[in-house]
Amino acid sequence: METLQQTIGYTFQERETLETALTHRSWTEERGPGEHNERLEFLGDAVVQLLVTELLFEHFGDQPEGALSRIRSAFVKTPSLAEVGRRLGLGALIRMGKGEENTGGRKRAKLLANAFEALLGAIYIDGDLEACRSVVRHAFGDRLEAIDDPEAHGRDPKSELQEWSMAHHMGNPTYTTVSVTGPAHQRVFRFSVSIGDDVLGEGEGGSKRNAQRAAAKAALDRIHAQESE
Repeated sequence: METLQQTIGYTFQERETLETALTHRSWTEERGPGEHNERLEFLGDAVVQLLVTELLFEHFGDQPEGALSRIRSAFVKTPSLAEVGRRLGLGALIRMGKGEENTGGRKRAKLLANAFEALLGAIYIDGDLEACRSVVRHAFGDRLEAIDDPEAHGRDPKSELQEWSMAHHMGNPTYTTVSVTGPAHQRVFRFSVSIGDDVLGEGEGGSKRNAQRAAAKAALDRIHAQESE
């Protein structure tokens, strides 16, 4: 735990608070009554939402609410928070029951994300919001610099295409399988997307969902090119 505190740049006044943040419910279920991290996770969820919102508001001063909301959503989703928890080495530090550990709990994304939220909740209780702010800025700073198109970041092409179609009173896009190739363990799907009778784009992917997203992106690229002419 000393290494973790050095990494996040915060030393707990009450070590028990940190231990609680790193205690999964399964630990108390196997060992008897005791505190686990779910209440701190609840608090930390609110803390990370606030501080990521603040960070985006400052960093992207010229971006509209919609773009900021999409980036925030991408940042605070389970896979994103789990990656932060993974970088901090939380998986090795969490106290959990044998059953949870034997089923891969130390690598489970949901568990790692929850532990990071609980850690922020613990820092807030033991310290203050400023201490949490420092941890969040360190955790997400590099990702902010990597965003070269804030307006598009986190945008789902299928959702964007549907919104465009509905705004133009053209009904919902239709996705059709064009082909499925490759061996059973490595399928490649190809889909087309149509609005009305017009096929607007095609795309490939290793899953149906990814192929449909690629088709939607191709359609949007075509639409945007036509609109800019």
